[in-house]
Amino acid sequence: MGEYLLSLLNVVCEMAPYLLLGFLIAGILHVFVPDRFYTKYLSKDNKWAVLWAALLGVPLPLCSCGVIPTAIGLRNEKASKGAVASFLIATPQTGIDSILATFSLLGLGFAIVRPAAALITGVCGGLLVNRLVKEDDTEAVIPTSCSVESGNRMWRVLKYAYFDMIKSIGGRLIIGLLVAALIQVAIPDEFFLHFGKQPLLQMLVILVVAVPMYICSTGSIPVAAALIMKGLSPGAALVMLMAGPAVNLASILVVRKAMGRRFTWIYLLVIVCFSIFFGLLVNAIGFNVKPMAAADPCCAEEAMIPGTFKLICAIVLTLLIIFALTMKLFERFTHKVDPDTSVYTVEGMNCSHCEAAVCRAVENLPGVESASASASRKTLTIKGTASEDALRSAVEKAGYTFKGKK
Repeated sequence: MGEYLLSLLNVVCEMAPYLLLGFLIAGILHVFVPDRFYTKYLSKDNKWAVLWAALLGVPLPLCSCGVIPTAIGLRNEKASKGAVASFLIATPQTGIDSILATFSLLGLGFAIVRPAAALITGVCGGLLVNRLVKEDDTEAVIPTSCSVESGNRMWRVLKYAYFDMIKSIGGRLIIGLLVAALIQVAIPDEFFLHFGKQPLLQMLVILVVAVPMYICSTGSIPVAAALIMKGLSPGAALVMLMAGPAVNLASILVVRKAMGRRFTWIYLLVIVCFSIFFGLLVNAIGFNVKPMAAADPCCAEEAMIPGTFKLICAIVLTLLIIFALTMKLFERFTHKVDPDTSVYTVEGMNCSHCEAAVCRAVENLPGVESASASASRKTLTIKGTASEDALRSAVEKAGYTFKGKK
C-alpha cells in the first residue's frame, strides 16, 4: 500500500502544474472566444472548412461525450458535414490541458505527435465525409440558441476552469490517476514483453479495450505512461491516447442517431485506422519514449520526494477536485423541485457540455420559461407549460434519450 500511495503521489505531482495551467487556458477560450467565431469558418463545404474545424478543435478541452452536442450545435449553425466530422474526430483526442499534461508525463515528443496526429486524422476524416456522405444522409437537427453568460469575465474564467471543468471530468481524472498508480505497482514488468515482437497485436488489444469505454483525454495520460513503463510499445500507447478519448459506445450511438449511419461508419473507421497507422509509424521510426515519472531509476531515492512547487500544485488540484465533486454530490441529493416545474428523465448526458446542449435544445420551445439539466441526476427540469411531446422531440433531435416525467 505504501508503494502504491507513493506512486500515486508522484503521478499527481507530475501532472498538477500542467493541469492547472491547462484548465486556466480552457477557461479563457470558453469566455473570450465567441461561439460565432468557430461557426464563421466552418460553413463552406470544402477542404478549408475541414482544416479550420480540426485546427479549432484540437486545443478545445472537450471529451468524446461533450464534443457531440457541440458538433451538433455547429451543424445547427450550418457547418458543413465534413467540418463537423473533422471537429468530432480531432477535438476529443486532445486539448490544451491534455497537451500540457502529456508533456509533463511523456515528454515533448509525445506532446507534439499527439495533437499532430489528431489534426491529420480529423482533416482526413472530414475530407472522406465530404466525398462519401451526401447532405441528405445526415439527419436534420433543430436550431438552437446559446444562452448568454453574464457577470465578471475573470470570475467566469476561473469558475469554468476550476469548477465547471473539474466537476465534469474530475471523477474520470481521479480514476485515471488511481489506475495508473495501480498499474505501476501491480502489473509485472515483463507483462507486455510477451507482445514485444507483435506490436500490432498490442494495438489491437488496446483498441478492443479502449474503443467501447469512456476514456478522458487527460485521464488516459497517466495510464499510458504507466503502461509504457511496463513494456507497452510507444505506438500502442499512442493508439490508446488517440482512439480511447476520441470514441466510446455512447458517442457512437449518439452520432449514429444525429448524423446518420454512413457518417458514423466513416467516423469510427477513420479513428481506428489512423490510430493504428500512427502507432505503427511511431514504432517504425524508433520513437523512444521515456516517461518522466520513470526517468533516472538510479536516482529513485531523490525522485521519491516531489519538489515543493509540484507538491503545492498537487495539493491545490486535489482540493479543487474534492470541492467540485462534493458540490456535485451535494446538488444531486439536495435538489428541490419548484412546484411550478416539471422534471423529466433524460439519458445520455455525461458532462456540463451535455447539460448545456439539452437546455439549448428546449429553451426556445413555446411554453418554456426556463430549463435546467443535470447529468448526475439524468434530469431535465422545465418551468412552463411546454408539452411533453415537444420536449421529447427537441431532446431526441439533440442526440439524447427522453424518458418522460420522473
